[in-house]
Amino acid sequence: MTAHFPISDALLTWFDRHGRKDLPWQQDRTPYRVWVSEIMLQQTQVATVIPFYERFMAMLPSIESLAAAPEDTVLHLWTGLGYYARARNLHRCAQVVCNQYQGIFPSELDRLQALPGIGRSTAGAIVSLAMNGRAPILDGNVKRVLARYHAVEGWPGQRAVADELWHFAEQHTPELRVADYTQAIMDLGATCCTRSQPHCSACPLSAGCVAALNNRQADFPGRKPPKTTPTRDRWMAVVTRSPGEVLLQKRPASGIWGGLWAPPEFEDELATKNWIQDTVGVTAQACINDPAFQHTFTHFKLRAHPVRAHCGANRKIATTVEVDADDLQWFSLHPVPAVGLPAPVVKLLERLVSDTQ
Repeated sequence: MTAHFPISDALLTWFDRHGRKDLPWQQDRTPYRVWVSEIMLQQTQVATVIPFYERFMAMLPSIESLAAAPEDTVLHLWTGLGYYARARNLHRCAQVVCNQYQGIFPSELDRLQALPGIGRSTAGAIVSLAMNGRAPILDGNVKRVLARYHAVEGWPGQRAVADELWHFAEQHTPELRVADYTQAIMDLGATCCTRSQPHCSACPLSAGCVAALNNRQADFPGRKPPKTTPTRDRWMAVVTRSPGEVLLQKRPASGIWGGLWAPPEFEDELATKNWIQDTVGVTAQACINDPAFQHTFTHFKLRAHPVRAHCGANRKIATTVEVDADDLQWFSLHPVPAVGLPAPVVKLLERLVSDTQ
């Protein structure tokens, strides 16, 4: 049976003594700064986000500057954070807010949720943290706290489980000090009610936590059902030319690495070498097969096989059927291009830089 415990009072008392109050997005708190931090923190740890957030704010300090920025600038600032659809939605959302709301975020939850990339929890965070409104949130840390406290069985990715957790999130959100409460429950999940080895002896909710009282902390929240992760093999045409440039393709806006620049990608080695010969005139015999590298996405593993080719200076690009020449561009390798690049491609280009020095 679930205990009835004044979780907001206990959390706020704990937060006053132990909560985090010096995170960058807690300073000069505005809807814009809170929103950017919430999007960055999705599926990403605080320690990882901080330097990205600070660099992003230094370059794009307002929603107007973000809306006006080229997409490549936004994606470049996101390079290394992963889940690049977040960055594209961030950019689109800024433009919508500037065009439809004169640069001011709406305060209604339904209007916030209608904006690109903003879900129910992010909308709640904007309202509660930056607008002094009462709205529940349910990020990963909050799910863990509530699932343990109420012993909510099942994986939160299932609709019925999520609905139950939202019910408790709404129930526990207080009328006063909502911003502090919201930060407190996130902090508790991040620093005390951790995924493994939770510090129950230091937890202000342990006296009423059903999981702790039954020594079942490891059972909550329920795990995602296991699924085999397939591996996809792709070949990359890594073409360079003197004195130190690389040929990259801007990928389509949707899909993996959408909107980012990367070497053209093919289904097999033969197609890659044929494209290189047709495009820049380097024969298959002159191409070099570099060791493959692997990168894990949410739903599959990519095993990429770089096929390297080098051509002379001023080599022009020939139009081919496989890749539209309009999407191809030569970039200087010194330094690595300041455009949106997938993290594995950054490493690949850094190796090319060292090879050409």
